[in-house]
Amino acid sequence: MKIRTVALLSGALATTLALAGCSMEGMDMGGGTSPSSSTSSESSSANNADITFAMQMVAHHEQAIEMAQMVLDKDGVDPRVTELAQNIKDAQGPEIDTMNGWLDSWGASGSMDGMDMGGTMSDADMAALKAASGSEANKLFLEQMTVHHEGAIDMAKTELQTGQNADALALAQKIVDDQTAEIARMKDLLDTL
Repeated sequence: MKIRTVALLSGALATTLALAGCSMEGMDMGGGTSPSSSTSSESSSANNADITFAMQMVAHHEQAIEMAQMVLDKDGVDPRVTELAQNIKDAQGPEIDTMNGWLDSWGASGSMDGMDMGGTMSDADMAALKAASGSEANKLFLEQMTVHHEGAIDMAKTELQTGQNADALALAQKIVDDQTAEIARMKDLLDTL
């Protein structure tokens, strides 16, 4: 509960500063650097957009992994769909770890649970995926994950326009590239199921 409160307060503070036209560039976020972070000021400094991107994308990725795991736990799912689900899980888990490391080093760790982020599934959507089986599960997962990826791409594009941290910008571009390719693959799979 304490971490969630800190995360919500951090998010509220960041939003307030952004709305007030303040920049967090160059501010000491109180976190120092982590052993794995870059020592250059360009790589280690973060503005409000970088922090928001990382916090939101962690929560977004966590839901994608949950969706992928639901499909992996089912019987009767097309092997191409389970392969895609495993690839999503394998790619996004390390990205979560990376972004959590940044947030810790920026003094802004936490989560964005409950925040409205593009492409996230509702509780009803998640329940429908959990209950689905066989061909219905294939179709529902591909449709939902396409929407989910589109939301992630929108968030990444916002980071590319407004962020400053070189590592966060590189990850945002990777998300745009990887998830655009996965959307094309999911649409192809939907056409062949």
